[in-house]
Amino acid sequence: MTATEKMKIEIWSDVMCPFCYIGKRRFEDALGQFGHKDQVEIEWKSFQLNPNMKTDPTQNINQYLADAKGWNLDYAKRMNEHVTEMAAQVGLTYDFDKAVVANSFNAHRVSHLAKKHGLGDAMEEALFKAYFTDGKNIDDKDTLIELGASIGLKADEIKQTLDSHDFADAVKHDIAEAQYLGIQGVPFFVMNSKYGVSGAQAVPVFSETLEKSFTDWQLENTKPKLTLIEGESCSPDGDCG
Repeated sequence: MTATEKMKIEIWSDVMCPFCYIGKRRFEDALGQFGHKDQVEIEWKSFQLNPNMKTDPTQNINQYLADAKGWNLDYAKRMNEHVTEMAAQVGLTYDFDKAVVANSFNAHRVSHLAKKHGLGDAMEEALFKAYFTDGKNIDDKDTLIELGASIGLKADEIKQTLDSHDFADAVKHDIAEAQYLGIQGVPFFVMNSKYGVSGAQAVPVFSETLEKSFTDWQLENTKPKLTLIEGESCSPDGDCG
């Protein structure tokens, strides 16, 4: 088994998933309390809750949910108000009245570009805030260029990505991998390729799983040390003595 320098944690998420942003904060809380956080590597993975969603800046998410689920508008608003209260408990501000109905595929492509430059987590944070707090259209090219540039990506490179099919296969690969693993909802956290945590769990659940997975990782990556007692021996070249 090849030793690795850091334990990997993979997080499948969709940037328009309200529990994914809440789960991110709770996980970050647990990681902040974890004594070996400098030995953990985070990799964000793409997932689409509704790949067929049509971007429509004229419609907000409350109305979309009401139409899609067969709810009345007041009920959809109450559901989102409940999630807004949950978000507030972890320091997040949700404004579903401003949230724009938008397909997340291009946002995921930009996330993969950011990951290429070691900025995956920063891009996820920027996209979550843009969607849930600022009411920005995360499928709009200019918006994605602005968000990417704000975390240090080059605007020309973002534009080139969006004008092409770059990282489309990477997004599809993440989604296919999720299907292979049996992931049916997000957020979904996979720690050390062994432990799966589904949903925006409480901080103690993340903390306990971090400890378990890291203990396993250490055992897998620690080579046994020998106490050497020297005596007469022969080397491969035939030199004995």
